[in-house]
Amino acid sequence: MSKMDLALNVNGLTYEIKVEGTATLADVIRNEIGLTGIKLMCNEGDCGACTVLMDGRPVLSCMMLAIDAEGTEIMTIEGLADADTGELHPIQASFVERSGMQCGVCTPGMILTAKALLDENPEPDEDDVRAALSGNLCRCGNYQRITECVLFTVQEMKAGE
Repeated sequence: MSKMDLALNVNGLTYEIKVEGTATLADVIRNEIGLTGIKLMCNEGDCGACTVLMDGRPVLSCMMLAIDAEGTEIMTIEGLADADTGELHPIQASFVERSGMQCGVCTPGMILTAKALLDENPEPDEDDVRAALSGNLCRCGNYQRITECVLFTVQEMKAGE
């Protein structure tokens, strides 16, 4: 199979690469671009470990062809911290400070999904958080702490205004 030219905007940088027409976005970001924050677990769109933000919305990168992402802005977990200072985004800092992660497999997808929620609804309640994160599976069962991390971030962001 011949490869196709593809330009992907990932974390504010443009990557010009050649890909198979059947390559998934997750495979291209991990294997061609080298950003391994995307986790590949089920490869069936059931677990959320491969979540990235595409134009600000969470998408399952294992279920999307890379060629379908051309012309969009993609953010991976690597692009969430401040590029100049390295300062973590408040949701990342909350996960670190409040044990929102255990094995770490679900963490990038959880954090990016939470960021999309907070961008859309800066004051979600617990039910909103749980509903937004419901497509992301945590193999460790750390759902309560993850929810608490998101809700703590809401409080911190409100206090910082």
